[in-house]
Amino acid sequence: MSIEVRKPGLSTTVQDTGRTGYYDLGIPPSGALDQYALRAANLLVGNAEDAAVLEIVYMGPELVFGEDAVVALAGASMVPKVNGEDRPQWESFAVAAGDVLSFGYLTGGARAYLAVSGGVDVPVVLGSRSTYGLGALGGFSGRPLAAGDELPVGRGAGAVGRSVPADLRPSYAKDVEVRVMMGLYDHRLTPAGRATFLDTTWSLTPVADRIGFRYSGAELETVDREPPFGAGQDPSNIVDAPYPIGSIQVPGSVEPIVLHRDAVSGGGYMMVATVLSGDLDVVAQSAPGTRTRFVEVDLDGALAIRAERRARLERLREALA
Repeated sequence: MSIEVRKPGLSTTVQDTGRTGYYDLGIPPSGALDQYALRAANLLVGNAEDAAVLEIVYMGPELVFGEDAVVALAGASMVPKVNGEDRPQWESFAVAAGDVLSFGYLTGGARAYLAVSGGVDVPVVLGSRSTYGLGALGGFSGRPLAAGDELPVGRGAGAVGRSVPADLRPSYAKDVEVRVMMGLYDHRLTPAGRATFLDTTWSLTPVADRIGFRYSGAELETVDREPPFGAGQDPSNIVDAPYPIGSIQVPGSVEPIVLHRDAVSGGGYMMVATVLSGDLDVVAQSAPGTRTRFVEVDLDGALAIRAERRARLERLREALA
C-alpha cells in the first residue's frame, strides 16, 4: 500500500532506531530523536520496535491512505484527526482507504511519531531506513517529505485499541532537567566556568534541529592557555577530536550546543559534558524557549539511570504485548 502526502508539514522524515557502525566514516546514526516515542508508536500498532515511522516536527502533515491501516501517534502533543474528527494519542486506531489523516496544533513537546501497521517501507541504506538529510541518505529520497510523494508501507495486520498506560506516557514541560556526565574537555573550564554551566538556567534558542540544540544564558570562563599545535585561537578550540552523540560543545564559550543524532562525528570545539542517552529524548522534545538545567551525575548514577530506562521500556513492552 502507499500513503499520499497531500501536505508535508514543517519537516516530516522517515526514521527508525538508526544506523550503526559508520560513525567512524563520518555517517551519524540518525534515527528518531525520541527513541522512546518511536518504540511506543511501533508497539501500539504491532510493528517491530525498530520499524520505520514518520518523525513529525512542530507541525503535522496531511496524509491520504490508499488502503485500510492501523496507526498510532506517540510523542509531542498534536491531536491526530481522521477526516477532521479527533483521535487519541498513545493509542492505536484504524484508518480506511481514502481517509485523510491530519494533525492539530502542537501543544506540548516538539516531535511526534506516526507508526503505520507494516512500517514505512522505504529502501534500507547501510542497515537503516532513517533519513540523514545532510548526506541525502536513506529515508524517502534522502530528504523530508514533500507534497505529492507516495510513501510505501509494508503489510501488517495491526491491532486497534492498544493504549500506553498513563504512567508510561511522558509529560513535556517548559522547564526540564537534562542529566549529564562532565567531560571530555571540562578541564578547559575554570571552576567558575564549570559552576556557571551547571548553575545557569539555559533557554533553548530557535536553532534546534536534528544536528544540534543551541542554548543561551551565560558565558563560560575558560582556563588561560597557549593554544596547542593544531588548535585554533578561540578559547573553546581544541585539537580536532571525535564528538560522542549527546556531547555538549561550546563554541566561543557561549551558547552550548547539544549534538544530536545527525551531528558530525568530530571537530575542534571543546565538549564540556555529554547528555545521558536516555535524556536525549528530553532534549528532542524541547521546543524553543524551553528552560533547561544541566544536572551532573557520576558514572554510577548514569548506569543506574540507564537501568531505569531499560526497565521502563520493558514495562512498556509488557503493557502492549
